[in-house]
Amino acid sequence: MGWFLLGLVVFITIATVLFMYISPQFGGSPTKAEKERYARSENYTDGVFVNRNNVQMEMGIGKMFKGLKGYFGPTPNTQPDKDVAVQKIDSVTIADYEGPTRMIWFGHSAFLLQINGKNLLLDPMFGKVPAPHPWLGNNRFSTELPIEIEKLPKIDAVLFSHDHYDHLDYESIQLIKDKVGVFYVPLGVGPYLRDWGIADKKIMELDWWEQTPFQDLKFVCTPAQHFSGRGFRDRGKTLWSSWIIASETENIFFSGDSGYGDHFKEIGKKYGPFDFAMMECGQYNELWKEIHMMPEETAQAGVDVGAKKIMPIHWGAFKLAMHPWTEPVERVTQKAAELGVPVTVPEIGEAIYLNTEQLSKNDWWSKF
Repeated sequence: MGWFLLGLVVFITIATVLFMYISPQFGGSPTKAEKERYARSENYTDGVFVNRNNVQMEMGIGKMFKGLKGYFGPTPNTQPDKDVAVQKIDSVTIADYEGPTRMIWFGHSAFLLQINGKNLLLDPMFGKVPAPHPWLGNNRFSTELPIEIEKLPKIDAVLFSHDHYDHLDYESIQLIKDKVGVFYVPLGVGPYLRDWGIADKKIMELDWWEQTPFQDLKFVCTPAQHFSGRGFRDRGKTLWSSWIIASETENIFFSGDSGYGDHFKEIGKKYGPFDFAMMECGQYNELWKEIHMMPEETAQAGVDVGAKKIMPIHWGAFKLAMHPWTEPVERVTQKAAELGVPVTVPEIGEAIYLNTEQLSKNDWWSKF
């Protein structure tokens, strides 16, 4: 039995190493010139990107044991009882759209943003499982997406917040890359895209506080408090960020993944107020609140950035933490009401129009 167990461990170890070297999921490496550019960033120290004030997710032995308790004595209702229904979108309706700015949520942190006659995608993770292999994660709560990805029209630009699997998905990129004009990413993420078949000229890497014009829009790469890594040895090798998308008349904030910090007030002071803010709210735990906000902090962050309206994101699609799956939206709406921050909670696939005061919050999640 001892030899069998040893052999099994050796086999699993070899298989894991081979998978990490062979699978395209883990992406490519930066060039010497790219590494030199990263080293000039104020957010780069000793070969890795770091948070402001060196904030880190500390997971010592004690925290690890506490975290494991959730798996041996799991919280009820961490996943819906049945498949979450989505509103379907007609491909022609999207392709021919010429109306006011609107957003369509695909669940978690993925959006289609239609603004000034352009189609933008934010963190377009359309896959079934947020992991490098289907065996390594839980399935999406909904079996369908609002539209088949192959039916999406031309995409003018894609913005990614960081390299984690629930945001940057290899298979999704393979489906959309030939219809995308430009990919905007934080420093270090470009080599992944290049390795996945995207030309350098279509990749734009930005550091925090860098901004770039995109036709009649402006994109600003802004701070977040998080971390990065897709394998065992690449933690901190790429930067994480939030984003601002601004037109002459509208100002939109996309938080990416982030713990609560003073960067929200700084972003609000420099670039706010915002007409609409998509704020991370889900997959949290007190054990790692440094890098994922608790729902009450999400509402406060909306106040900090000066958002006229917030939408909780990073929930409704995947189980990545042990809290009840509807808890994020329930807690954030309660706190936001106390703070006087309007909250909209659309169904997956429902269009959100920025030029209206109407709020979508019909408790649709209670049906599942």
